[in-house]
Amino acid sequence: YGPVFEEQPVHTLFPEGSAEEKVTLACRARASPPATYRWKMNGTEIKMEPDSRYRLVAGDLVISNPVKAKDAGSYQCVASNSRGTVVSREASLRFGCKFVFTRNSLHPVKITEGWGVMFACSPPPHYPGLSYRWLLNEFPNFIPADGRRFVSQTTGNLYIAKTEASDLGNYSCFATSHIDFITKSVFSKFSRLSLAAEDARQYAPSIKARFPADTYALAGQMVTLECFAFGNPVPRIKWRKLDGSQSSKWIGSEPLLQIQDVGFEDEGTYECEAENIKGRDTYQGRIIIQAQPEWLKVITDTEADIGSDLRWSCAAAGKPRPAVRWLRDGQPLTSQNRIEVSGGELRFSKLVLEDSGMYQCVAENKHGTVYASAELTVQALAPDFRLNPVKRLIPAARSGKVIIPCQPRAAPKATVLWTKGTELLINSSRVTITTDGTLILQNISKSDEGKYTCFAENFMGKANSTGILSVRDATKITLAPSSADINVGENLTLQCHASHDPTMDLTFTWSLDDSPIDFDKSEGHYRRASVKETIGDLSISNTQLKHSGRYTCTAQTVVDSAAESATLTVRGPPGPPGGVVVRDISDTTVQLSWSRGFDNHSPIARYIVEARTLLSSKWKQMRTNPVNIEGNAETAQVVNLIPWMDYEFRVVASNILGVGEPSLPSSKIRTKEAAPTVAPSGLSGGGGAPNELIINWTPTLRDYQNGDGFGYILSFRKKGTQGWLTARVPHAESLHYVYRNESIGPYTPFEVKIKAYNRKGEGPESLTAIVYSAEEEPKVAPFRVMAKAALSSEMDVSWEPVEQGDMTGVLLGYEIRYWKDGDKEEAADRVRTAGLVTSAHVTGLNPNTKYHVSVRAYNRAGTGPPSPSTNVTTTKPPPKRPPGNISWTFSGSTVSIKWDPVVAKADESAVTGYKV
Repeated sequence: YGPVFEEQPVHTLFPEGSAEEKVTLACRARASPPATYRWKMNGTEIKMEPDSRYRLVAGDLVISNPVKAKDAGSYQCVASNSRGTVVSREASLRFGCKFVFTRNSLHPVKITEGWGVMFACSPPPHYPGLSYRWLLNEFPNFIPADGRRFVSQTTGNLYIAKTEASDLGNYSCFATSHIDFITKSVFSKFSRLSLAAEDARQYAPSIKARFPADTYALAGQMVTLECFAFGNPVPRIKWRKLDGSQSSKWIGSEPLLQIQDVGFEDEGTYECEAENIKGRDTYQGRIIIQAQPEWLKVITDTEADIGSDLRWSCAAAGKPRPAVRWLRDGQPLTSQNRIEVSGGELRFSKLVLEDSGMYQCVAENKHGTVYASAELTVQALAPDFRLNPVKRLIPAARSGKVIIPCQPRAAPKATVLWTKGTELLINSSRVTITTDGTLILQNISKSDEGKYTCFAENFMGKANSTGILSVRDATKITLAPSSADINVGENLTLQCHASHDPTMDLTFTWSLDDSPIDFDKSEGHYRRASVKETIGDLSISNTQLKHSGRYTCTAQTVVDSAAESATLTVRGPPGPPGGVVVRDISDTTVQLSWSRGFDNHSPIARYIVEARTLLSSKWKQMRTNPVNIEGNAETAQVVNLIPWMDYEFRVVASNILGVGEPSLPSSKIRTKEAAPTVAPSGLSGGGGAPNELIINWTPTLRDYQNGDGFGYILSFRKKGTQGWLTARVPHAESLHYVYRNESIGPYTPFEVKIKAYNRKGEGPESLTAIVYSAEEEPKVAPFRVMAKAALSSEMDVSWEPVEQGDMTGVLLGYEIRYWKDGDKEEAADRVRTAGLVTSAHVTGLNPNTKYHVSVRAYNRAGTGPPSPSTNVTTTKPPPKRPPGNISWTFSGSTVSIKWDPVVAKADESAVTGYKV
């Protein structure tokens, strides 16, 4: 066989100045006999001389000390053996540029603070592409892309939408090149930015970094569009596709739009919009998608007879449309004599041996080239029966038919004659010899037994092959299966018995609607129930609707077969209704219509309608008019729907045997809008700053909004007054409102009501709730504060409470502050009580220490004024030394204990007793 590429050269990038001293372009082909290799550069064959920088290693081309001026170009491998020649795809060898910034420093920039500025990177010539970052003042203080600042990866330029004082300093462009595993980075000279102080006025956006008017991209690549604008405030960037919807493949946002795995559906016009409170600016450009050639149809290895005709075709997709050309043994092939070349079509008339060889179909456009290879072998052979002789023993059934093929290997095709013994056979009512030499005998009798010989001949030679025909008894069905009618889930046995020639084996096969039954894949529903060779009964367990149909039992021997059929009807729940259509859409009702599904041999009794909304994927049964939908109906009204809600509907049929499968969902519809029908809930409030009334509520769910333009209307008044104040709060997600007025006193009760509105009207009002205005810190202090030492580290504090009438909020408790004599009150420790208690137990004090104590009331707004402070001194600590020399004596039922007394030291409290 001819060469078949297993490895072909690939595009290679060689970094200039690399430590590597050679480049290797790979090429390997499978061939028998083994292939020899040559290489071409830019279409010219490379001479492999002994002292050349080029050498072959197996099929690989190795270039020593590559130089851009001599070695950059397009390379192609040529593989040959005695069967033919093929050429590989072309691979380019390119050289990465050394790149350094010019020595000239960048110009200093001075601009008014608040205006935008652009620094040009002006990178040096380079290959391949670079990635860019910018430094401020020193390495590695890289500038982040934060919405206000942007680094273009197309030009390397730095854009600042609105300058600030923090932007002062020296700027340097930092460019990085990536070639294979080699990374190289260089800095530009610094450029200084200075700002002129001036009141920065706000101004509308102006787009400065723009993507090209036409962006060409190859299908499957990632496309990146850049857009950035100056403006004060910093503009927001939005993207849209003008002639289509946003794709799920869009990633990124703001200055960059990236489309992954771009396809032809992404082609179109894109708009970038920059907007701030002062205005907007837009820019538009097109993405144009093209594609490398890709095979739709290729040629394959072919063996053909000498003198025959051959038609080969190949087809490729791509944009621009690929041009197709043909190669034979590596050389261009054009129309000549018996060969016609027309685009992707190659036609041969009357093949000759010299047409054998390696053929290649080549499709190319400006984005690439693809090759498809195949070997053509033209054969010339005398007839030969060694691989496929006539069958030696040919059994046939009495009164049946026998087919005896005659298929010698021959090129060109052989002419065929048949004999029985010495009698030449010709076509008759019982004998047929087909155009391909097959012998067919019909209505066979015992007299047809004997030797049958096929004679084959072409211009290369002749041959023959003989078989013996033996006639046997015919196979007959003696008990045929009977048609049946059953319900889903029931069991059934279909009977099938047969008689046959006892010298041969009998097998039974079953088919359903002409498709053979695979017992291993029937999930246990089918099994053979035979106990004798002549019985082939079929048992069906737990029948399903899919088991309905025409069952055929076939009894078969090697010479003939007999078959009988029966019909099985399985009754079950109805199939799914079809074509659910929604019309007459109002705010709470729609009209549904559908078409009847299969009743599965049991009349449909009734239908139910189910629906789901965008808020839930769960299907729920809906109320309808009429309430019960009869089985002969094909329309119904669905009622009690939620206004301004997206719905899908489906219909389910049922009969006496159960509930069927649901229909496919209808298309999504949205009910019409209506005024709200439910008042918002969770009305409460309180807290906030002085002179504020804060009102809270639970945002109304999407289910109850009933329309677009949803919001809330609040009504409130000071308790005991007549007139109501109102406020409109837009947006469904709003959940509080703050009313500020200097006249609002602390902790003043207000009556509050709320209702919802949308663009269709207003809804009902809620019940009235009492909400208090913001609290203020307590204005009065507790009095008669008393403190008493309890232990050496504890004290008890008590006080008289503040009067509730003097409070400006809900009293939460009291705060005890205590500090050591000599310390400042600001350093005091604090303990808080909860509720209205008027005493506290304080622990964690230092022994024998004088403390100052004060008490304050507190509420949610803060802590009130302090009470007059009082003093307390904790007691000395107890003696540290334990009693010693303990002894005891027993006397009857008593025990007497003695010990040495403990004498307190000067810094310890006196002993008042002992605990045993």
